[in-house]
Amino acid sequence: MIHEELQKLEKLAVQAGKKIESMSADNEQLRARVAQLEQEIHQKEQEIHHFKNKIKISNIVDNRPVNPEDATEMSDLINNYIQEIDHLITYLSE
Repeated sequence: MIHEELQKLEKLAVQAGKKIESMSADNEQLRARVAQLEQEIHQKEQEIHHFKNKIKISNIVDNRPVNPEDATEMSDLINNYIQEIDHLITYLSE
């Protein structure tokens, strides 16, 4: 009787071990998928940000009214672009 109970417990332990291995593999796959989706979201957010900047620039070019916050942000962005261009010109002239 004790021998049978031990065999049942051993069988349950083996089944539990297999289930844990299976769940661990599933967990790793899900973690990889989450990381991939987070990267895709980040890329999409960057695309949206660049698209918003293009809209703001086209509004400025078309002399449409722009929010003061947007104008300040665009001014900073343009200044950064100018600084980068200046650095590149300096680098290329050396």
